[in-house]
Amino acid sequence: MVFISKILFFMSHHGFLTVVFLFIIFGGLSALTKKWYLLGIAFILSIGNVIGGQFLNAWFLNKYGTESTAVITSDVETSSTLNDRYIHDYEAIVKKQNGSYVTTFFSTTTAAIYPIENAIRIPRKETRFPVKFIPGYEKNIVILYDRSDEGKMLLKYEKRKPVEKARIQYEADPGNPEFISHYRSALQNYLKEYDDPEYRERLNQLENRSF
Repeated sequence: MVFISKILFFMSHHGFLTVVFLFIIFGGLSALTKKWYLLGIAFILSIGNVIGGQFLNAWFLNKYGTESTAVITSDVETSSTLNDRYIHDYEAIVKKQNGSYVTTFFSTTTAAIYPIENAIRIPRKETRFPVKFIPGYEKNIVILYDRSDEGKMLLKYEKRKPVEKARIQYEADPGNPEFISHYRSALQNYLKEYDDPEYRERLNQLENRSF
């Protein structure tokens, strides 16, 4: 597992060198065996690594890794951009199983984050957050963002959106049976996951009203 973790770390953090090594290896095999389609395999693997290398790393570490915590110690904005946003270089310390710490690094484009989604969310500097790694190579980590304090707050905010949408509809037309039903259902669904006194009071007020 340690060897696989090292390989995945290298592939996800050093994309250009990975391409070079792939073409050297498969190019050599092609020359020896005269099977030139192996160069095509090198090309496909290179593209696959660029697109999904960090996702594969995130899946592997979440599946087989051991949970611990980490803290970002440095956050440097670079001049490079991704989707019109500046890429950041990060340094962090990771708590090993024996309680000591090891340093690591990643960037906006190389960070392994779980759950895997079309978003790059990295905790703030100096904030402790949960990670997973393979013991023996703690340098390679996956950030468990949804289980961090920031992630929990963001998830709670996302869960509130349907409630607030239903509230706006209801307040615009309080006598509309459809809006009343939507608002009630949204509140009930939210309260199944979060015991929020404010939203419970909203539900009580809604159910105690005479329509």
